[in-house]
Amino acid sequence: MSAFVKIPASKRSMARRGLVCGIGVNDSDYKTSNLINGIEVRCPAYMRWKHMLKRCYSKKFQESRPTYIGCYVCEEWLTFSNFERWFNENNVDGYQLDKDIIKNGNKCYSPSKCLFVPSAINSLLVDCRARRGEFPIGVCADKRRGNYIAQIAIDSKRKSIGSFLTPEDAHNAYVSAKNSEILRKCDQYPEFAKYLINHLLTIEESK
Repeated sequence: MSAFVKIPASKRSMARRGLVCGIGVNDSDYKTSNLINGIEVRCPAYMRWKHMLKRCYSKKFQESRPTYIGCYVCEEWLTFSNFERWFNENNVDGYQLDKDIIKNGNKCYSPSKCLFVPSAINSLLVDCRARRGEFPIGVCADKRRGNYIAQIAIDSKRKSIGSFLTPEDAHNAYVSAKNSEILRKCDQYPEFAKYLINHLLTIEESK
């Protein structure tokens, strides 16, 4: 795969740029996408920035991912060059931009509240509200059998914990499994342990 190369943008092309997602300003002095050996290669910092804006400001995106409703990007990061500087200092290849690990339930993308984390940690912290609907987190109904299933994301893959007679029993099983997985990730990624500990669940707080 070809590496991205910065090719200067003309003043004319820069002047023609519109707002990204209706709010972001792309002030880069280079083309964020170009052809290398006939293959389109995009700037990785720009693509992370654009997708961050999409999560926060695209109604179409939020229809399928309602957990992003109410999320926003700090004023500093609405300008691409500011985000790019932070990206270049903090990015880890293969890791994902995460806004929840430092503070659970955080809605703001900003330099002080975001980290790059492995996908296994990012998926572990996701609240799949759209999937669970009216039930407590980690629980969905098995309409065919008339009971309730507890599920958890482990290493970016959804795993069934078991089937239960009540949503409460399923949720309690989810909380136990979630806490065990969080502690396992603390051992696996000790550099993130101080943040992950804050995500340990209690029964009441996780409903």
